[in-house]
Amino acid sequence: MKKKIVGKAVRIAAVFLVFAFGWFCGTLSQRNANAQLSDIGKAVMETAGEQGGAVGAAVKLGTSINEIQTHLNELQKNVDTLKSVKSMLGG
Repeated sequence: MKKKIVGKAVRIAAVFLVFAFGWFCGTLSQRNANAQLSDIGKAVMETAGEQGGAVGAAVKLGTSINEIQTHLNELQKNVDTLKSVKSMLGG
Protein backbone atom coordinates (compact mmCIF):
# COMPACT_ATOMS: atom_id res chain seq x y z
CA MET A 1 0.00 0.00 0.00
CA LYS A 2 2.81 2.38 0.88
CA LYS A 3 4.58 1.55 -2.39
CA LYS A 4 1.53 2.65 -4.40
CA ILE A 5 1.25 5.95 -2.55
CA VAL A 6 4.97 6.64 -2.85
CA GLY A 7 4.89 5.67 -6.54
CA LYS A 8 2.00 8.07 -7.26
CA ALA A 9 3.71 10.86 -5.30
CA VAL A 10 6.91 10.34 -7.29
CA ARG A 11 5.00 10.41 -10.60
CA ILE A 12 3.12 13.58 -9.62
CA ALA A 13 6.37 15.23 -8.52
CA ALA A 14 8.05 14.23 -11.79
CA VAL A 15 5.20 15.67 -13.87
CA PHE A 16 5.29 18.87 -11.85
CA LEU A 17 9.07 19.18 -12.23
CA VAL A 18 8.90 18.62 -16.00
CA PHE A 19 6.16 21.25 -16.30
CA ALA A 20 8.09 23.74 -14.14
CA PHE A 21 11.28 23.16 -16.11
CA GLY A 22 9.46 23.67 -19.42
CA TRP A 23 7.76 26.80 -18.18
CA PHE A 24 11.06 28.22 -16.91
CA CYS A 25 12.84 27.51 -20.20
CA GLY A 26 9.92 29.00 -22.12
CA THR A 27 10.12 32.26 -20.22
CA LEU A 28 13.83 32.56 -20.95
CA SER A 29 13.51 32.11 -24.70
CA GLN A 30 10.20 33.89 -25.35
CA ARG A 31 10.26 36.23 -28.34
CA ASN A 32 7.74 38.85 -29.42
CA ALA A 33 6.29 38.74 -32.91
CA ASN A 34 4.97 42.30 -33.07
CA ALA A 35 7.19 43.37 -35.96
CA GLN A 36 6.12 40.41 -38.05
CA LEU A 37 2.43 40.92 -37.32
CA SER A 38 2.41 44.51 -38.52
CA ASP A 39 3.89 43.51 -41.89
CA ILE A 40 1.44 40.65 -42.29
CA GLY A 41 -1.48 42.84 -41.23
CA LYS A 42 -0.49 45.51 -43.73
CA ALA A 43 -0.32 42.94 -46.54
CA VAL A 44 -3.72 41.51 -45.60
CA MET A 45 -5.28 44.98 -45.48
CA GLU A 46 -3.84 45.89 -48.90
CA THR A 47 -5.18 42.66 -50.39
CA ALA A 48 -8.62 43.23 -48.84
CA GLY A 49 -8.65 46.84 -50.06
CA GLU A 50 -8.09 45.73 -53.62
CA GLN A 51 -11.14 43.45 -53.56
CA GLY A 52 -13.63 46.27 -53.92
CA GLY A 53 -17.20 46.18 -52.72
CA ALA A 54 -18.15 46.77 -49.11
CA VAL A 55 -15.08 45.04 -47.71
CA GLY A 56 -12.72 47.08 -49.88
CA ALA A 57 -14.47 50.31 -48.99
CA ALA A 58 -14.33 49.51 -45.27
CA VAL A 59 -10.61 48.72 -45.50
CA LYS A 60 -9.92 51.94 -47.38
CA LEU A 61 -11.91 53.90 -44.78
CA GLY A 62 -10.01 52.25 -41.93
CA THR A 63 -6.68 52.97 -43.61
CA SER A 64 -7.67 56.57 -44.19
CA ILE A 65 -8.71 56.99 -40.56
CA ASN A 66 -5.37 55.58 -39.39
CA GLU A 67 -3.47 57.97 -41.68
CA ILE A 68 -5.57 60.94 -40.49
CA GLN A 69 -4.89 59.99 -36.86
CA THR A 70 -1.15 59.81 -37.56
CA HIS A 71 -1.18 63.25 -39.16
CA LEU A 72 -3.26 64.71 -36.32
CA ASN A 73 -0.79 63.37 -33.76
CA GLU A 74 2.09 64.97 -35.67
CA LEU A 75 0.21 68.27 -35.90
CA GLN A 76 -0.51 68.18 -32.18
CA LYS A 77 3.21 67.78 -31.49
CA ASN A 78 3.90 70.83 -33.67
CA VAL A 79 1.23 72.87 -31.87
CA ASP A 80 2.72 71.91 -28.50
CA THR A 81 6.15 72.99 -29.72
CA LEU A 82 4.78 76.31 -30.92
CA LYS A 83 3.03 76.86 -27.59
CA SER A 84 6.22 76.21 -25.68
CA VAL A 85 8.19 78.59 -27.92
CA LYS A 86 5.47 81.22 -27.50
CA SER A 87 5.56 80.89 -23.72
CA MET A 88 9.38 81.20 -23.75
CA LEU A 89 9.14 84.39 -25.80
CA GLY A 90 6.65 85.82 -23.31
CA GLY A 91 3.65 85.87 -25.60
